[in-house]
Amino acid sequence: MSANLNNLVKAVSLVVLLFSNTVYATPINGTGLITPDVIFGSGNANGSWTGVNVNGVEVALRGKLRYDEFGNPQNIFNYDGDRTYTFDPVFSSIPAGRSVFNFEYAVNVDSTGTSGAVLSDFTYLFEFDTDPTVATSFLGGDIVNQVFTDNAMGTNATGNGGGTVAADPVEYATLISSTNVAQNSQNRGFGFSGMIDPAASGIFTYQLSVLLNGTLLASTSIDVVVEQTAIPAPAITPLFLLALLLLGVKYRQRNRQRG
Repeated sequence: MSANLNNLVKAVSLVVLLFSNTVYATPINGTGLITPDVIFGSGNANGSWTGVNVNGVEVALRGKLRYDEFGNPQNIFNYDGDRTYTFDPVFSSIPAGRSVFNFEYAVNVDSTGTSGAVLSDFTYLFEFDTDPTVATSFLGGDIVNQVFTDNAMGTNATGNGGGTVAADPVEYATLISSTNVAQNSQNRGFGFSGMIDPAASGIFTYQLSVLLNGTLLASTSIDVVVEQTAIPAPAITPLFLLALLLLGVKYRQRNRQRG
């Protein structure tokens, strides 16, 4: 372990002791912007991220509209500015086995560029909720230290959409031992819904933590609310009422003529 990384561990451990392992949930960096940018995919805007930056260890989550009325993704987050993201699937075109939203995660273990830390120096715990009620039932695991994933990885110099996705396990091992940023966008339909339909309405909690040798360094949590808004019946307009009145008058006139 480098001297800089050792100092980071001491500083963060003190913060953890002071705050008793609390899971934090506010706009990351006070702005909702992560460091260096959103590096996965293309056309993905930065912003509306919930998270914390503890001595350069940055961890963030957000929800995003994956399927609009045409089945396309949008930079729409419906963020309340605290930790909740809300999506209405009524007008969305959603394929079977998918959720209207994606949850997105981002970790940067050296956001200040001073510790020299890389992804493989840490362990990670991502937890996803499989209970659509206000209660929670979590499944989870390490989303970085795997043989192979489609995480986009990079450094503080990586630009928007410029992350590297490994082509094979060998490249993946190289990337996590040489970069400090990992990000991804996932759908509940990719195995993150447990036994319930990924498209189910409800309240779903997501949590992401960064640990070093079992010590919690930084953690954040969000709720994603999926709720269907009832489509109101068409209102009775004055023009419609006038048409009914005219029909009534005509009906009475015809009855008089027959009488």
